[in-house]
Amino acid sequence: MELAVFDLDGTLLNGKQQLSDYTRETLLLMQHNNIPYTLATGRTLHAAQECIEGAHFPLLHVYNNGVVIWCPETTRYTHHNSLNHKEIEVVLNAFAKQPISPFIFAVEPDGTHSVYMGELETENCKFYGDKFDARKGLAVKPLESLHEGVKITNVNALGDEQVIAQLCAEIRTAPELVVYNGGDMYTAGYHWMDLHHHSSSKGEAVQTLKASLGFDKVVCFGDSDNDFSMFQMADEAYATANALDELKAMATGVIGHHEEDGVARFLRQRYSL
Repeated sequence: MELAVFDLDGTLLNGKQQLSDYTRETLLLMQHNNIPYTLATGRTLHAAQECIEGAHFPLLHVYNNGVVIWCPETTRYTHHNSLNHKEIEVVLNAFAKQPISPFIFAVEPDGTHSVYMGELETENCKFYGDKFDARKGLAVKPLESLHEGVKITNVNALGDEQVIAQLCAEIRTAPELVVYNGGDMYTAGYHWMDLHHHSSSKGEAVQTLKASLGFDKVVCFGDSDNDFSMFQMADEAYATANALDELKAMATGVIGHHEEDGVARFLRQRYSL
């Protein structure tokens, strides 16, 4: 039996960071036909939930590019690779030289979730900071209160291309860290970066799902560089039309654009929905 695994941004979601009605209907058809599927995203748990609210994803979810695997039935993590505070020192030292602040996502000792941030210098960072503050179950805390008792899942930031490039270049000198970056598809002129522990990847996490859930085959869908590891381990891998050329070269095939329900249209044809 095969498991379909979806990246979110640039893949299953449209340009409004939403599941279209057509895609929602397709997922419902898959559910009614007992075709298993799940998601593997670079987003945090809370950032993903607002995009898939109302849709049914009953199996284990992969978040933070494979750092954590979350069980919706128990609402608990079953697997995580967190950063230690020595590793975070490298990150904070790099940010101290730049005009933007990091968003540091963490799990507190009591299991609750927090994001630690410093002063937000740009309007776009303030916009995302306000979104974090509005999310249920996510406490926003000042960066100076970051303490050794928390498990840090990932760090991300937004800024202009040059600043993000400089940060990535410095942070990539630390062998314990993996950094992804690119242009923000939702805000023109901004670039993003996301970093986590090197032992985590979507591919590793999806392999864990495949084994633990007893599937024979994985069919995955993606668009960006954080999907490379997932494409490498999948039995079949499909890149959306908007995907990076490097990912398309790895893919079993190239399907429709994420703004045109490319994944959902492929699924309806593949499974005769």
